[in-house]
Amino acid sequence: MGRLEGRVAFITGAARGQGRAEAVRLAAEGADIIAVDLVAAASTFVGYAAATQDDLDETAKLVEERGRRIIARKADVRDLAALQAVVAEGVAAFGGLDVVVANAGIVNYGRTWELDEEQWQDVIDTNLTGVWKTVKATVPVLIEQGRGGSVIITSSVAGLKGLPFLAHYASSKHGVVGLAKVLANELGEHDIRVNTVHPHGVRTGMTDMSMGDLLASSPLLGPIYMPTLPYQMVEPEDIANIVAFLASDEGKYITGAQLPVDLGALNR
Repeated sequence: MGRLEGRVAFITGAARGQGRAEAVRLAAEGADIIAVDLVAAASTFVGYAAATQDDLDETAKLVEERGRRIIARKADVRDLAALQAVVAEGVAAFGGLDVVVANAGIVNYGRTWELDEEQWQDVIDTNLTGVWKTVKATVPVLIEQGRGGSVIITSSVAGLKGLPFLAHYASSKHGVVGLAKVLANELGEHDIRVNTVHPHGVRTGMTDMSMGDLLASSPLLGPIYMPTLPYQMVEPEDIANIVAFLASDEGKYITGAQLPVDLGALNR
């Protein structure tokens, strides 16, 4: 504990799941938190309940219980001006910015040729363009401060493997890997590190039962999802542990990397 004492972290998608776990873990390590979440349905095609304002308020409460300060605001990662406004508010309140966790994302399922245009666009706009806008809202601050920093982008096993029924999601998660690699090269001279984290299934609220129906109808595709270790899901806290490592000085020589937390699924 205390690895991030005196630092400030900006986290998207922080109302619940991985984002909440990351906010709580980084706060436990000493960081003050700037947190945003859409707290509204991102799309009519997302087959799970959206995070609520109560969820975001609970994240704020949990951070404060760990003795750290937090600014928690409603903002859509597709809205650059909204992100910039929250970043400016947080930096003014806390005196700077050190860690950026681009975590917000959505998912739904379907065969590639059966996805409609709105499904495709919503996922790409949130998961890929939303990450770019998060970067655009934060990286200039990191550069201007001149004290380095760590940018951590949530990708997925689907960012390194062609998981079926996830063409739009896999495209977005492959896309952020390319974005992170370019950023790592561009920002290295400023001592700003950029890495992606690649979870297997994480136990969060993002569960759509249509996935099971699709796998049942195409049984040959099921083994693509199989992990090596004898578990089916990881917990949000498991991802937060990796994020805390990458945010801290323990990860100060790691950049441009893709860190799997995947139960060995990528090894199959």
